[in-house]
Amino acid sequence: MRYAISRKLDCGYDEAVMKARAAFGQEGFGIISEVDVTELLKRKLGKNFRKYIILGACSLETAYKALTIEADIGLMLPCNVIVYENDEGGSTIAAIDPVISLSMVENPALGLVAKEVREKIERAIGSVS
Repeated sequence: MRYAISRKLDCGYDEAVMKARAAFGQEGFGIISEVDVTELLKRKLGKNFRKYIILGACSLETAYKALTIEADIGLMLPCNVIVYENDEGGSTIAAIDPVISLSMVENPALGLVAKEVREKIERAIGSVS
């Protein structure tokens, strides 16, 4: 089962992160958290790893809808967006498919919100070049 919406980019990591932030911002997402995985693995484990960041993207309007439908859905918020250096010399941007990740929650109303978020994520990632 494909659980990510992703796209490979022919640009460097720093540019890809900047483009990801802008694209998700255009779709109404704010970046409310970030984890520099590369730095964290180096600092905590002494391990070298490719450039890799996890951005916690949140569309407050849709998060509010989801939380009013299912209070425990906060366990799955925010939407994780990753950007990393890929093996082809470019970068990859990806996000979890909310329809897939929320499919374990049996609530049709929540499914509608998940589809709305997926459309926003697809537009954001699709707009990055």
